[in-house]
Amino acid sequence: MASLTYRIASRMWRTLQAPIASRFRARHMSNGEGPGISDLTVGEQKIISKLQESFPNATHIQVADVSGGCGAMYQILIETPEFEGKRTVQQHRMVNEALKEEIKAMHGLQLTTKVPSDSDSS
Repeated sequence: MASLTYRIASRMWRTLQAPIASRFRARHMSNGEGPGISDLTVGEQKIISKLQESFPNATHIQVADVSGGCGAMYQILIETPEFEGKRTVQQHRMVNEALKEEIKAMHGLQLTTKVPSDSDSS
């Protein structure tokens, strides 16, 4: 078991992308970085599309199926100016509302929301 845990941790470490989401596997970024949309699972593509539709001004969207591809658990990072002035719980509610149908089929969701900083836009 320890060997399997090490292999998983080692593989995930190699796929991390800093600094925007140092805790996430880099699966898709709406700014064109990372793998292409065809490298994503159907579930990841569906979630990204929903988020892009609901948050058209998002500067970063990252989605990773962390359930081994079965779609039971996702890590999501979204950065958008639409979160400006809102508390974290309000930001999460906005995302949950946008994904309410998809969330019904999930076992779990790890969500990180951010407001773009002024230094990101320069």
